This record gives sequence, C-alpha cells and structure tokens, in this order.
Amino acid sequence: MELLGVGSRINHPSFGVGVVIRLHKRIYDVCFIEGGIKPVSKDFSVEVMDRVEPEYSVSFTEAEDALIKILREWSDVTEVVSIGDKWKNGMLVLRPADKSLKENEIPMDVFFNKIVMLRDRLRVMEQKVNAHKILSNEEKVDLQQYITRIYGSLTTFNVLFKHKGDQFEGQKS
Repeated sequence: MELLGVGSRINHPSFGVGVVIRLHKRIYDVCFIEGGIKPVSKDFSVEVMDRVEPEYSVSFTEAEDALIKILREWSDVTEVVSIGDKWKNGMLVLRPADKSLKENEIPMDVFFNKIVMLRDRLRVMEQKVNAHKILSNEEKVDLQQYITRIYGSLTTFNVLFKHKGDQFEGQKS
C-alpha cells in the first residue's frame, strides 16, 4: 500500500469504508463506518479512495519513545522510579547477631535510591560493553553474561519497586 496520511479514505475488503486517523511505524489506525477503529498493516492491500499526503512518516509518540529509549541506554541520566507504596517512609534495620553491637537504620527511600542507581549504572556499563570497539564479540558475550547474572542476583530487591517494568530481570529459563 502506498504511504497514506491522516484523513485518507480507504475501502477495506473486510471492514468496508474507513478513514486513516493515526499513523504508526507499521500500521494505520483506521476508523471504519461499520466496525469502529481498527489497526491496518501498511503492507495490507486496500483500495485507496481518497489519498491525503502524509505530514510525517512516523508519529510523534514513536519518535518520543525512540528518543527516551536512546537516552535511557546511552546516558547517565536516571529516570524517576517509584518505590512501592508499602515501603514509603519505611526504615531498613540492620541488626547484628552480636547484641553488644549497635543496629543500623537506613530510611527505605535512601536504600531504594541506591538500588536504582546501581541498576542504572549497570545498564550504562552494559551499553558501553556492547558498543566497545576493541572487544571481540566473544568477549562482549562473556561480559554480557556476567552482567545478566548480576541482574539475577539483584532480583531480591524487586519487591521494592512499584512498577514491574522497573524491576531487575536475570537470565530467563
């Protein structure tokens, strides 16, 4: 199918007449008279009834997502990561077995921020390993496996994260 812009009218073999309302990387969102809004692959063959020239080849959302991904992977800038609600204003207590020694209390948000910084620095190190110009592919894979195992060791702290997408992920079985 030729590249269509928002407002283009098409005739789909299954859904009938519709209007392109949003562009994505690989699909159009099309509002059909009978079936409502449906995704239609840009590769799918439809009859173009009225073509509108596309203003942009990708949506702002996709460009924004790509920029966020690049910034996360290549910068030391940390994103805002939320601690789970049950841990807010909590205290981490380190109590030694020897009763003559003093216990240590650390505010949970301070401890959590250190975990997040560790995670972010691991991500940066991972990207630097992958982009390294002198390391061989075999050396990169070897170092990547160590990093993956480090992530796996840190999954214990996943209970602190509010959102699952922020958690550590080790090697998948």
